[in-house]
Amino acid sequence: MPNPELFVAMYVKKEAVLSAQIEGTQASLIDLLNRRAEAEHSDYSRDGVKEVVNYVNAMYWGLNNLDRLPLSLRLIRNIHKMLLQNVRGSSKNPGEFRRSQNWIGPMGCTLATATFVPPTVEDMKDAMSDLEHYLYEEDNMPPLIKIALIHAQFETIHPFLDGNGRMGRLLITFWLCQQKILSQPLLYLSYYFKQNRAEYYEKLMAVREKGDWEGWIMFFLKGIAMVADEATDAAKQIISLQRKYSDLLYKKDRSNGNYQPLLNMLFENPVVTRKDITNKLKISSPTAGALLDTFHEFNILKDLTPDKQRYKSYVFEEYMNILQKGTELSA
Repeated sequence: MPNPELFVAMYVKKEAVLSAQIEGTQASLIDLLNRRAEAEHSDYSRDGVKEVVNYVNAMYWGLNNLDRLPLSLRLIRNIHKMLLQNVRGSSKNPGEFRRSQNWIGPMGCTLATATFVPPTVEDMKDAMSDLEHYLYEEDNMPPLIKIALIHAQFETIHPFLDGNGRMGRLLITFWLCQQKILSQPLLYLSYYFKQNRAEYYEKLMAVREKGDWEGWIMFFLKGIAMVADEATDAAKQIISLQRKYSDLLYKKDRSNGNYQPLLNMLFENPVVTRKDITNKLKISSPTAGALLDTFHEFNILKDLTPDKQRYKSYVFEEYMNILQKGTELSA
């Protein structure tokens, strides 16, 4: 991609939405973007959207601090604290490994009727220490197989009272970026896990109950391949879309120095307001309004709030149609 930085923010947001949806969060990609656009003008707030925002913030914070604070138990605790800040689970010791036994199963189940009981607290501490060592162990294990083992082991240890699924999926991205397997966090593996949610949990349970590591690894690698192909196809569509509108705007008025910056801005944040454009491009409000009119005229932007006179939001719909594939909420 000629300029992947333009699209990284949206790929991260997509992974955040998908990971949260696996846990039952009812928030879509457009919900997340609308929340950002409307936050300045209202008390618009939903716990589900907050969970996704926390995930995005945790992803960026972790990636930005990998050089200063290498992937470690300390980093994992810090990230977990950010994930559960002011959302579901915020009363369950965010940022601290559990000090009591937990279990996994249907709502209302007990320790005796649980589907799976993770290690005791003492065994959990030893297991997490071993896992931290394994993150850096030099061996001949192919890296994609190794991260499959790391993720399954983390989910089995279940070191926190809540948020283990989201933290374990973040760990995949952090480790792959630290190992330079990914240069940017552009692999939204939660897309595959959400599509195959039942099998995802079944394969993890088969490891715990039967030691079926091969079945889990094959499932995980199939997901890597599928999501890599999907992300590549999406990138090609995005690049084609960028060229299409760059050419169109150039033909419209090659001397206008605001067209391309606004187009680039939309690839970073496809839901915008006039105030967003004014602040980001450092232009006057009337100039921003004229730009909005032009982009609306060319069907680049669609009015999301036709009934409003003030605080209007606009969406780059063609771009959103590419990105939000798989993030739609179930009916």
